[in-house]
Amino acid sequence: MSSYEDYDLKSRVYDKTRSAVGSEIILKLLSRSIVSLDRQVVLDAGCGTGLYTVALKDRVMRLESVDLNAGMLGVAESRMKFDVASGRIRFHQASITDLPLPENSMDAVMVNQVLHHLPDNPSAGWSAHLEAIHELARVLKSGGSLIINSCSPVQMEMGFWFYKLIPDAMELAKEKIIDLENLDDLLAKCGFMEIHREIPLELVLQGDSYFDPEGLLDPQWRAGDSIWSLVTKDNLAEVLVMGKELQEKGKLFSFMRSHDRSRGKTGQITFTCARKAVERL
Repeated sequence: MSSYEDYDLKSRVYDKTRSAVGSEIILKLLSRSIVSLDRQVVLDAGCGTGLYTVALKDRVMRLESVDLNAGMLGVAESRMKFDVASGRIRFHQASITDLPLPENSMDAVMVNQVLHHLPDNPSAGWSAHLEAIHELARVLKSGGSLIINSCSPVQMEMGFWFYKLIPDAMELAKEKIIDLENLDDLLAKCGFMEIHREIPLELVLQGDSYFDPEGLLDPQWRAGDSIWSLVTKDNLAEVLVMGKELQEKGKLFSFMRSHDRSRGKTGQITFTCARKAVERL
């Protein structure tokens, strides 16, 4: 469950602006395993409404999908009833730090835009992140792949045009995001090796909706990004007034385009892939 977002409420509208962005990259990374894609059992850790579970369900042998939030999990289960009945997908309400799965049981694990919701404290060495990664390593088979889909602190600063309007919330969000160097250290501590990354500059988390500047004025559009839960009421009121003024002057689209230029240098999303070390007999 998120340490700052009410996903029971947001589960009703979350999918209106979100999709399984980068699923083709995840499939490509999974296909590099010694186990063929159609024979893999994959954990979707923090599956939310099941967007990535849906994207992979016809490509892998089975998915174990876990989320702590009942509302998000309910949406996921309702959209995949047939797959649940056939045994190709199993849903579990649980934390990614305490998975209801046996040791060495997963061929691969994917974690999509989840880690920043952990109730962590950077000054304590990212202990919640360490606990989560250790648990993911526990259920992963020797030689299995861990794929983490996340935003880096730099991408938070430069990759989202509307974050320029909510700088205080952006700084709070950045505090929840582990930098890549520390993430690599935690992965190594948990027995992962061969760490590499892909940063697709063209991908955006909200798809085409991201480029709709008038979405700024729509609460359902804002529900597609958890950063808005960190925005104060006063700041939100200021943003909405400014957005309406730009809209009335016909300048809202140009504002979006201007403030989106920096995204081309950093992108929004980083895919980190690591392999659990092979156990030597």
